Amino acid sequence: MMRLVTSLTGRMVGKDAIGNIYYEKKKISGGDLRRRRWVMYAGELEASTIPPEWHAWLHYTTDAPLPENVRRAWQKPHEPNLTGTPLGYRPPGSDYLGGKRPPAPGDYESWTPGS
Repeated sequence: MMRLVTSLTGRMVGKDAIGNIYYEKKKISGGDLRRRRWVMYAGELEASTIPPEWHAWLHYTTDAPLPENVRRAWQKPHEPNLTGTPLGYRPPGSDYLGGKRPPAPGDYESWTPGS
């Protein structure tokens, strides 16, 4: 259904490196003050896969998408949020790693009256 609505009312604006396609409404209608913008995800419906250049455009921070190929030397390529996946960060002592970690000097020791 969304593909049909997109083909009838949407205009493709661009595509990012991972294949997400960005659209905006062809004309302003109803009580809207500006053209509606949306994304058709290339794979899983995960908002963290949208790079910052397109995020700014989707949220009307910029009028046009920022160029993806103009990056500073200190900027890293965009990575989606991997939390909750097998590739997510697992700190020492995580339940996924057995739940044990070496003792640390700041570990809590309970207080017992009279000791």
